[in-house]
Amino acid sequence: MAARARSLTEAAIAVLSTADASDKAAASRAAAAAWRDGTINDIGADTPPNRPARPARPELRRPGDMPKRRAGGSAAGRVALLHAIAHIELNAIDLAWDIVARFTNADLPRAIYDDWVQVADEEAKHFTLLSERLAALGATYGNLPAHDGLWEAAEATAHDLLARLAVVPLVLEARGLDVTPTMIARMTRFGDEETAAVLATIYEDEIGHVATGMRWFAFECRRRGVAPEPTWRALVAAHFKGALKPPFNDDARAQAGMAQSFYAAPPV
Repeated sequence: MAARARSLTEAAIAVLSTADASDKAAASRAAAAAWRDGTINDIGADTPPNRPARPARPELRRPGDMPKRRAGGSAAGRVALLHAIAHIELNAIDLAWDIVARFTNADLPRAIYDDWVQVADEEAKHFTLLSERLAALGATYGNLPAHDGLWEAAEATAHDLLARLAVVPLVLEARGLDVTPTMIARMTRFGDEETAAVLATIYEDEIGHVATGMRWFAFECRRRGVAPEPTWRALVAAHFKGALKPPFNDDARAQAGMAQSFYAAPPV
């Protein structure tokens, strides 16, 4: 489907409009491959939907209504963890393609599209790896409830590329860098090396995603003549629901180009 698109934005909308989770991941990877090999060459100017298509399951709840996950190493606990991360990765596919399609009127360089197509491709890879691991544990994405908080962040920043970059890669994905090493260590401790390996792959790729966010956030700040750190803090305060909570993975954030001075002071 995506390989037959006439433009990158049309391919992005095709992914966003795909409801089935596995089909969405496959469409994302196909669209990325078509962009890389030149089958799709034009960026386009198609308008994305306000919300992406979603499968009938999982049931979406408010974040505060979600059941608490158990921290133990039981199969049920691992399924719950993998399901929650798979839901994040499914949203991340749509978040990446939404950036590709939503801000084409911002006179952006072609390199930004290259970068976010790569992010979309890797998010789809992550979802597929997690789905395969869930299947090995006798489960399927959609079996458990999930929350809709990630797309709420997209809706809150749909008006401004700089706000989107401030919140999605530089808050939400950066938070993944903070918590994933503990998950990997826990799975290793429980003898689940397969799950640990999947999480390690995601972790390494997500460092690159945060770096992509930092690179283009800094680029857009330069274009607007504003200082990155205070601008980021002001945008987070305005558009992110919740607090930035330690502990922070300073090493991984530094690898992604995110200095402690960004997040050490609370947003104002």
